[in-house]
Amino acid sequence: MSASRDTRTAEDPARAKRRVTLIGGVINLFLGSGKIVAGWLGQSQALVVDGVHSLSDLASDALVYVAATYGSQEADSDHPYGHARIETAATAGIGAVLLLVAAGFIYDAVQRLLVAPESLWVPGWLALGAALASLVIKEGLYHYTRWVANRAHSNLIHANAWHHRSDALSSVVVIGGIIGVFLGLPWLDAVAAIVVALMLAHVGIRFAWRSVCELVDTGLDPEQVARIEGLVGEIDGVRDVHGLRSRHMAEEALIDLHIQVDPRLSVSEGHRISEAVRRRLIEDIGVVTEVLVHVDHEPPHWDEATAALPLRSKVERDLQTAWSGIQGGDSVERVDLHYMEGRLEVELHLPWGPDCDTTALHQRATQLAAAAEGLAYVSACRVHFIGR
Repeated sequence: MSASRDTRTAEDPARAKRRVTLIGGVINLFLGSGKIVAGWLGQSQALVVDGVHSLSDLASDALVYVAATYGSQEADSDHPYGHARIETAATAGIGAVLLLVAAGFIYDAVQRLLVAPESLWVPGWLALGAALASLVIKEGLYHYTRWVANRAHSNLIHANAWHHRSDALSSVVVIGGIIGVFLGLPWLDAVAAIVVALMLAHVGIRFAWRSVCELVDTGLDPEQVARIEGLVGEIDGVRDVHGLRSRHMAEEALIDLHIQVDPRLSVSEGHRISEAVRRRLIEDIGVVTEVLVHVDHEPPHWDEATAALPLRSKVERDLQTAWSGIQGGDSVERVDLHYMEGRLEVELHLPWGPDCDTTALHQRATQLAAAAEGLAYVSACRVHFIGR
């Protein structure tokens, strides 16, 4: 049964997220209501507040459920990169909630210690039993939720697991207060509340900060970047890799990078190499789900010089003007352009057949090439003959 559940979770993480969130919501509803009733009957204000805290978790569970449902949706026209960052925003929200809960604990504990010591809790055995039961249930729910989060690879579910633990920690505060009263130390629960609240605040800051880093497009760590560059450099046809950028989308990572290939490769071969890069990274780097590869034919320091060169339509017009006085200038079947180190190399393709006058054909090719090289931005012109 355990193996089956592992497989199901791995195959459908969105379903696992929704299921664990619903379970947590139901437990919070009954547990919160039970603690309020037990706190009222057992004369424990702490337990009543703890019950309200458990009920407040329902709002968090609802947020997580919505995020887990919509965050797993496929990309659409409004969200071309998918909806994964709904999870990120929700995680930041839960982090903020944990910080607020921690601040509330600290404020209440300081008030009771320094301002109104007469309001320190005076609970009984019923409250202690209810607090112990709450601790066991919420700690169990924390471990179950974290188990699902690890298998679904979700920071959001991790955050919600810690929210369950915050409720368990608040039960520890209640237990400490009750035991403190029993031992004649009524201030002990307030001190414990401050310590636990600081621990809780640390968790909230960690989740909130991680989400903020993702929302501002913080990249992968240097070790991961170095590994990616190493993998790309091993692919046949890649001469260099540069301009690598990355960002997180919840538990996924998106990469865009530039690769340098042989400048005389065909467009189709360059594309084939870029696809090899994309597939290699998606297969070998677990968090990478999409890769955008830009194919370069030369180092980037030539970009500005190359950008100053004309595009094909102007080059063809200039060539036709240069060839205007040459017989056979209109017989060129194809012109290939190679932008190389701030200059332009031109390749001409002329038709050739057994009945052609070879001497005249070579003379025409020489004239066409010389006229093309007369253009200021053309560094060389080569002529190829295509058999009919």
